[in-house]
Amino acid sequence: MNFREELSNRTEYIEKVIKKYLPEEKGQQKTIFQAMNYSLQAGGKRLRPILVLETYRLLGGTELKRIEPFLAAIEMIHTYSLVHDDLPAMDDDDFRRGKKTTHTVFGEAMGILAGDALLNYAFEVLLHAFDQVDFKNMDYVQRMAKAIGIIAGKSGVYGMLGGQAVDVENTNKPLSREQIDFIYQLKTGALIEAAMKVGAVLAGGTAETIGLIEEAAGKIGLAFQIQDDILDITSVQEVIGKPIGSDERNHKTTYVTLTGVKHAREKVGQLSKEAISDLKSLPYSNQFLIDLIEELITREK
Repeated sequence: MNFREELSNRTEYIEKVIKKYLPEEKGQQKTIFQAMNYSLQAGGKRLRPILVLETYRLLGGTELKRIEPFLAAIEMIHTYSLVHDDLPAMDDDDFRRGKKTTHTVFGEAMGILAGDALLNYAFEVLLHAFDQVDFKNMDYVQRMAKAIGIIAGKSGVYGMLGGQAVDVENTNKPLSREQIDFIYQLKTGALIEAAMKVGAVLAGGTAETIGLIEEAAGKIGLAFQIQDDILDITSVQEVIGKPIGSDERNHKTTYVTLTGVKHAREKVGQLSKEAISDLKSLPYSNQFLIDLIEELITREK
């Protein structure tokens, strides 16, 4: 199979995993379940769960059933952040992934609650991972506990949420390169770091290996966000599935506004090459993971 076919197969697998954990749309709180499911089923690259999966495989992990709650949960956390990011108080976007945003379909209040619900439900799903584990195997139980702690930390005030807070606070203000790096490393990089670090921890990687993978993931996250900046200027809504020019409309300083498109593209290429070099220095091999990182450089959506 070529890369596209392999990516399609992995995305299809992730979709099936997510579907297993979707709440049933019934009961008096049916609307919140519908809003959660609408948000989760709106499509997307499923990049973060794929990174968990492929890093787990990179280090020799084979028991996929064990890691499925982590695949679903990290996508729920990512989706909650997008639901809140689209709200009128934040970016005020009406389209995401080619569909109307959650708050435009269900109302602003339900959009807020849907994001809250996805974050809380993600940790319910993570804790269900312990249901299928023999507690005599304390080594793996400890790995799972560590992995949940990583997700909690990387998605919270010292990670994604912290980056989002600094981003919001500095809207309409000029930002330095250092401030942009800080925001991007937390807002986007932290959850990508979480994905790859969790995959490595669940596979039983050494501290040194996990550290190197986390470092590579940070570079991938920064490159990914800079590429988003570029697409916000150069793409069209029909391709990326959300309004273009959102950063300019919201008066945000980005890599593109600081350095221009040419230098921003060069930075994406440099970071991606460094991340690939880091991963290739490990005594393990996963060509699909390398191809995926290279794909992020040239993606159009």
